[in-house]
Amino acid sequence: MLGSMMRKELLISDLIVHAGKYHTDTEIVSRETSGELHMTNWGEVAEQSRKLASALDALGLEMGDRVATLAWNNHRHLKIWFAVSGAGKVCHTLNPRLAPQQFIFICNDASDKAIFFDKTFMPLITGTKDHLKTIEHFIFMGPRDEDVLAALPEAVFFDELVETGAEDYVWPQFAEDSPCSLCYTSGTTGNPKGVLYTNRSTMMHTFAISLPDALSLSASEVILPVVPMFHANAWGIPYAAAMTGAKLVMPGPMLDGDSLLGLIDGQKVTLALGVPTIWMMLIAAAKKSGSKMDSLKRNVIGGSAAAPSMIASFRDDFGCDTIHAWGMTETSPLGTANQPKGKHADLEADALALLREGQGRPPFGIDLRIVDDTGHVLRHDGKTEGALQVRGHWVVDTYFGKDATALTDDGWFDTGDVSTIDADGFMVIRDRTKDIIKSGGEWISSVDLEGIAVAHPGVAMAAAIGAVHPKWDERPIIIAVKAEGADPTEEEILALFDGKVAKWQVPDAVVFTDAIPLNATGKMLKNQLREAFGNTLIERGTVDA
Repeated sequence: MLGSMMRKELLISDLIVHAGKYHTDTEIVSRETSGELHMTNWGEVAEQSRKLASALDALGLEMGDRVATLAWNNHRHLKIWFAVSGAGKVCHTLNPRLAPQQFIFICNDASDKAIFFDKTFMPLITGTKDHLKTIEHFIFMGPRDEDVLAALPEAVFFDELVETGAEDYVWPQFAEDSPCSLCYTSGTTGNPKGVLYTNRSTMMHTFAISLPDALSLSASEVILPVVPMFHANAWGIPYAAAMTGAKLVMPGPMLDGDSLLGLIDGQKVTLALGVPTIWMMLIAAAKKSGSKMDSLKRNVIGGSAAAPSMIASFRDDFGCDTIHAWGMTETSPLGTANQPKGKHADLEADALALLREGQGRPPFGIDLRIVDDTGHVLRHDGKTEGALQVRGHWVVDTYFGKDATALTDDGWFDTGDVSTIDADGFMVIRDRTKDIIKSGGEWISSVDLEGIAVAHPGVAMAAAIGAVHPKWDERPIIIAVKAEGADPTEEEILALFDGKVAKWQVPDAVVFTDAIPLNATGKMLKNQLREAFGNTLIERGTVDA
C-alpha cells in the first residue's frame, strides 16, 4: 500500500459544526414576522440545531422522512435546515405563493411527515390541513401562541420543542449520497416536479458557489439573501454562509424596497441576492431616500434576465457591481456566474458592461452545450443560438418519485432555454424555448426587447410577447406597466428600439396594463399575457385577419 487519505462523508451537518466552532460570535440578524429584529450568532444556531434534531427524533421522525417548511428567511428557518438535513431527514421547502391546490399536491406527493410554519401562513395551514394526507406534526415557528392553539389545537411550538432536545446530541454519520433537501419546480403548466438533492451534491454546490469566480464568499461578508429559502434553497446561500462563516441578514416577510434598504444601510450589507423585481423596488427606494447604499459592494441577480439599465444603475448610481447568474431548481441552482477573466481587464468600459449583461460562465462541476432541433451540438461562437443543455455534479438525474430519467439519451439535462455560448464559456440566455418570438421563421429574443423597454424611466416592468399576425405568424409587442407617477407614450417606448435591434425586430405595438402576472418565484407568466393580448394587432385593425 502506497498510502491513503482520510475518508469522511460530505454531510450538511459538517457545515453547521464548522460555523458553530470557528465563527461562534458572527451575527445572524433576522426580521421576525412581527417586524422586529432578532439577533443571534452561528454558535447559538449550531447549538439549537442540534437540540432540534434531537427533538425531531423524539417525535418519531426517521431517516429519510420529509419535513416541510412554510416559512420566510429567518433564524428559525435556518435552524430547521441544519437540524433536519443534519439528522438524515429531508428538508422540504414549500412555496407559500402557490395556489392551494398545488400546495396540497406537493405536500402529498412528497409524503411530508411534519410541517414547520410561520404565523403568516396560518390561514393556508388551517385551510388545507384536512387534505394533507401524511402530515403528523404541525409545528408553529415561535413561542406558545393561544391564537394558534385556538385555530390548530394539535400545534407544537418551535421554541418549546427545541428546549426538549438533548444538549449532548451528536450528529449521525451516514452515506453522503443520502438525500438532504427537496425542492419543487415552479412550472406554469402541469404539476410541479420534485428535485431531491443529496448531501454530496449540495456540499459540492456549496464549495463551487463560494469560489472567487462564482459568488466570491468569505467570512468578511455581510450577506442579505432576499431570494427566499423556498426558491431553489435561496440559491444555496445559507449553506455557503455557514461554510465561510459570513454574517447573515435575513429579511423575513418584509421584502419591499424601504425595508430592504433599511437592512442594507443598518447592517452594512456587502452582498445582496435576489430577482430583478426586488431590485427595481430597492433602487426606487434608495433614489427616493437619497441613500447611496455605501456598504453594498456586490449584488447577484438571478431568476430571470436583468435589464441592462438596472445593472447600469447599480454601477453608476450606487457603485455596486452586479453579478448576473443563471440556474434553476434542477441545477441546485447555480449553473453560471458572470465574472470576467483576467484578459478582460483592459476592455473599454462599454465592452466590459456588455460582457457583464450575460449570464456568465460555468464553475468547475458544470458543463454546458447548445443543440439544434435534431440534437446536433452547435458551435460555441457567441452567435449561434440553440437549446441550452447542462450536466454536472449537482444537476438532476431523475425527478422525485419518477422512474424515467430526466436526461437526454446521452446524459444531458435540457433546460428549456435558448442561448448562445462563446469560446470562453460565457453564456447568454436569449429566451425560454416557449417564449421566444418566431416572426416569419426568424427568432426574436423577448429578453432583448424587454431590456430595451424597461430602460425608459416611465416603465416599471415590461414583457415582450408574440402577437398573432396572418403574414408573419407572430410579431413582437410590448406589455408595459407604467412607473408610479409616470405617463410614457407608446411612441416614446417604440423610439427606444431605433438602432438597438434590426428594424424587423422592432415591436409593432405597446400595450399598457396595470400589472403583469408573476409566478410563485417572481417570473412573468407570459402564457397568461399571450392569452390576454395575443390578438392585439388584429383587434387594433393594423393587420388583416
